[in-house]
Parts: sequence; structure tokens; C-alpha cells
Amino acid sequence: MQIIDEKIDDIKVFYPLESIAPLEQILFIDIETTGFTARTSKLYLVGCLYYDHGWKSRQFFADEYSDEATIVEEFFNFAESFRVLIHYNGNNFDIPYLTAKSREFSLSYDFDTYVGIDIYRRISPYKNFLKLENCKQKTIEKFLNITREDQFSGGDLIGIYHDYVRTKEADLKRFLLLHNFEDLKGMLSILPILAYCDLFTKKIKVTKVSANYYEDSSGATHSEIMMIMDLPADLLTPVSFLYDRCYFSGAGGQGMLRVPLYEEEMKYFYANYKDYYYLPAEDIALHKSVSSFVDKEHREQAKAANCYTRKTSKFLPEWDAVVTPFFKRKYESKELFFELTDERRTDREMFNEYASHVLNHLVI
Repeated sequence: MQIIDEKIDDIKVFYPLESIAPLEQILFIDIETTGFTARTSKLYLVGCLYYDHGWKSRQFFADEYSDEATIVEEFFNFAESFRVLIHYNGNNFDIPYLTAKSREFSLSYDFDTYVGIDIYRRISPYKNFLKLENCKQKTIEKFLNITREDQFSGGDLIGIYHDYVRTKEADLKRFLLLHNFEDLKGMLSILPILAYCDLFTKKIKVTKVSANYYEDSSGATHSEIMMIMDLPADLLTPVSFLYDRCYFSGAGGQGMLRVPLYEEEMKYFYANYKDYYYLPAEDIALHKSVSSFVDKEHREQAKAANCYTRKTSKFLPEWDAVVTPFFKRKYESKELFFELTDERRTDREMFNEYASHVLNHLVI
């Protein structure tokens, strides 16, 4: 078994990693194996990336198949001083594989005391939003315009490792170590992809709200609200997305969100319809404490579908009752709206919450 240490001087981190934890508490990990199942394959390399007055790597490499247990033990002993583990699809592979190897060799190591951050799991819900064909690490690197020296896949290197164990050729070992080293550096380089996750999980700050009017291709006039936002972290690659008439675009630390504004009559439905009468002539419902004086021939017991009051105003859509009271066009309609009152126009906290609500609707 060999331990290979290297200092990394040629990399910059374009994501506020300190927002996750102090740098000294973070450890990036990536493993290389001869197969997907721990029971039937060999672990031959565990790579680590960490911060100690600069970024450094440590790789635990198996010169022989019999070095597996030593690699597992040396890795866990090294990792015990860290609190946060960052990996790429490690929840599905690296973590259960290392755990299985620990049990296979009757070692007592596990990952219960660590905070785990799986970059793959964080970004995969937003694949369509980012227009990615898949969420492989190399695909993310391409999206962020990151290049790497290594052109092999982990599967390509299985045969190379078997050849190395047999021949001990230095060039074969170099290929094996380089692939793992590039994966480790790649994880550090693709951290800015977390900024796109932060759009949906961290607080958005709306700095400006304005109304906009435009004509569609048929000449009809429409209105919308435009929100300018400060984003939680910089987006290295500009992104835009349109769904359900809501449009987002973002680049750097600023984003823009456009949401349709409806100027029409909406209905507010009272929940306790048994306490109301419906007045057909006026097409409204009134509480019995007021409407009991109306002639019986001009009133009827309200039902859930007609227990409403009508209002013509300006409304914004919502997909949960984030802002209340909410309005609907019809009782059976699933679409919800809230009134954009003069008071709400200047309520920046409300728009912060609403912008997050709309953004999350885009990835449903």
C-alpha cells in the first residue's frame, strides 16, 4: 500500500464553501474499484482532497489486491479529524462500498458521525432546469466549461489496474492515480454547480419589482411582474428557463423572474359555507348574521361551490397558499391567485418568499 500526497496550487474555488463548514473540517472523497459490488470486486484507491493552508490531496493506493484492508483502515484513521464529507454520487456508491469493505474486514468504521454532501444528489432534481442530458460529473464539468487532462472513465481503468498488479509498470499507475486525482480536483471545480441548487433552497433577495406590459404574436396585450434578485451565490454559466408562463434568467450574482399578472374578476371562497346564504341576484354569499334579513325568496343556503365574494383586481398566481387570502376563478379550479394590493407592492419580504415559491414551481 502506498500513500501519495500532493499540494494543489493551480485551482480556484468559485463557491462560498465556508457557508457549508470551516474549510479545515471538509474532506472530499472518491474511490476506485474493480466493480460495483463490494462483495465481488476490489478496492484499489481512495482519494481525498482537504484544506491545510492550501488545498492538498492524499491517495491511498493498493499495490496488491491484499492491500484492501490496509487502505480502508488508513483512510478512516485519516478521515476521523474531519466533520463534513463531500462526494459525487457517494450516497449510492462510495459510502456503502467503503462501509461494506469495513464490515468484510471486521473493522468498526462507519460514516455515522459525518455530515455528508452528495453533489450528484443535490443537483439531480434540477437536471431539466439546467438542460443537462444527465448528471455525470463530466457533464457538469462541461456545463461549467471545466476541462481535465484525464480522458478515461472508471470502467476503462479496471483492466489497467489488473495489468498494473501483474506488471507494476509505472505508466499504468500514473493513469490510475491521475484519473482519481482529476475526479477530486473536478469535485472542487464543480462546486459552483451548488449555486444553482441554492436558487431553490436558500433565501432569495428581491431588490426591485416592476410591472411590464407586452404584446404576444397575435397582438394581445399582457401584463407581468418583473422581479430583479440578488442570488445566494454566483452562477458561473448563465441559465434561463420558461415554464407555465413564468420565466427565469440568471447570470453571476443576479437573476430576473417574470410572472404573469392577471387583471380580472376572481372569487374568494368562504370555507364555512353552512354559515352563509347565497344571493342569486347579486351572485355573492353573505354571512347569515347579515343576510338573514333578506327575503327568503331572494336567498338560499350556500353551497361550497357558490359561497364566495367576487372581486375585480390584479392577481398573481401561486401553487400553494403561500400568500393568503387566495382567490380562484372557479370552485373546481386548481389554480390559486392572490391579490396584488398596494400594500403588498412594497412588501419586500413577501416578494422574497414569493420569488422562491415561483422558482420551486419551475422544477416541479
